[in-house]
Amino acid sequence: MSDTTVLRSPTDPATPDSSASTWRADLTAGALVFLLALPLSLGIAMASGFPPVAGLLTAIVGGVVVTWLGSARLTIKGPAAGLIVIALGAVHELGQGDAMLGYRRVLAVGVLAALVQIVFAFARAGSLGDLFPPTVVHGMLAAIGVIIVSKQLHTMMGVTPHSDSPLALLAEVPESANTLDPEVALIGGIGLLLLFVWPLIPRARKLPAPLIVLAFAVPLGLAFALGTPHDYFFAGHSYHIGEGLLVALPDSILDAVTFPQFDVVFSAASLKYVAMFALVGSIESLLSVKAVDQLDPTHHESDLNRDLFAVGMGNLICGLIGGLPLISEIVRSSANIDAGAKSRHANFFHGLILLVCVVAMPFALATIPLAALAAMLVYTGWRLAAPRHFTEAAHLGRGQLFVFVLTFGVTLGVDLLAGVAVGILSEIGLHLANGASFRGLLRLDIEEEIDDETLVLHARGPLVFTNFLRLKRRLDAAAANHQAVRLDLSVSPLVDHTVMGKLRYLIGEGRRIELVGLEAMDALGADPSSPRRHK
Repeated sequence: MSDTTVLRSPTDPATPDSSASTWRADLTAGALVFLLALPLSLGIAMASGFPPVAGLLTAIVGGVVVTWLGSARLTIKGPAAGLIVIALGAVHELGQGDAMLGYRRVLAVGVLAALVQIVFAFARAGSLGDLFPPTVVHGMLAAIGVIIVSKQLHTMMGVTPHSDSPLALLAEVPESANTLDPEVALIGGIGLLLLFVWPLIPRARKLPAPLIVLAFAVPLGLAFALGTPHDYFFAGHSYHIGEGLLVALPDSILDAVTFPQFDVVFSAASLKYVAMFALVGSIESLLSVKAVDQLDPTHHESDLNRDLFAVGMGNLICGLIGGLPLISEIVRSSANIDAGAKSRHANFFHGLILLVCVVAMPFALATIPLAALAAMLVYTGWRLAAPRHFTEAAHLGRGQLFVFVLTFGVTLGVDLLAGVAVGILSEIGLHLANGASFRGLLRLDIEEEIDDETLVLHARGPLVFTNFLRLKRRLDAAAANHQAVRLDLSVSPLVDHTVMGKLRYLIGEGRRIELVGLEAMDALGADPSSPRRHK
């Protein structure tokens, strides 16, 4: 970013909902998203310790019901990989060895977490997404990616691991590779290769890579008779094909409905997971909505509180009928926009087609090999934890790299809640080391004046994630009054990465914001959104 940045607001085009002129585009987009959502919903449920059909129930609720409650027109609601670690941990801890009991108890946790999200919405807590430092969120997601990979690599090879912790599971990968089932591993290996290669092929991107994986995996699974227990010989060794290598679905969608069990919902362990589902799910959903608003060709700005209410209501329904928690999901939403979606009806059509598929063709879904779904999850985990995320953190400066790695390490070695807490505390410690005071972290020290109808804000104290909401309220009020803003940073001791990123985001949205005084500050990294410290 240059020392002075100005961007004028464009005229915001009208964003009418779907009509007769757009329903065909929405139907086409919904059908393409369905092809992407079907295998991902099954895989996410499987990795979460839920029955595979639970992921489909969530996607159906997110499309058929939640569509009409939210404000984010082009987002796709459904299960997300970012909540796998929480769900799986909850099933294990609350079930105490009984997977079905754990599943039903986690449904009760989901109901309570949904009520918390609805309370958040009525308390207008949609700004939660602005409260968490991006570096902490990205470090958490990178750790989740490693955890997903550590568990699904073994499923992809047809091996049941002995360990439970992510690091022990990763250490066990060589052993699993030596004892893998060749037929299962072939399906998983081809699937993983296709997921990496398919997006690189020109003109092939119009068809979702997961659909191509299924196009290869299902015929191979049938050829190998994965649904029938038997022995086979390969390279002089005998291998046993047992049960549980294909997706298991009930014959009727009514049989899929499972009710929550509330007997331990107020225990300390349950309340811990309520907090994680409510906070992490809300933050991830809000961040996704903001990202999709940036991708929306009409520059539609969603009502975050209304969307948080919609997500809460969707999670309430999912918890009561046996589904996974849902969020506004960024990957499927991006695919929705790329497919030409015009309105919320695309999300509805994606859910409706899933419902028809589950009702009319459960036998077809039961031919999908779990190894193919595991390959999709390994690919998802890789994308979350790819080395480029570490490089991007390094470009923000050594301090942000430290926060990223610390959050990543604690999340991986302890748990998600501890990782986020340590990450936030380390971010606060950095601010104190860079010249902020405890008082300055909580108080917004700004002087206001009017200069030729421009609101001038002189920042006297630090601008950091802990006081950004107060600054954003002033910027929002100015935008509502069609008032330009000049933010003077010349004497501010510190502007952190969160605030620099948010300001750049608002300017990119078309806000009439001018930043002055950056020449008086040192950038602590190479990225334009790096923290700035007074010289």
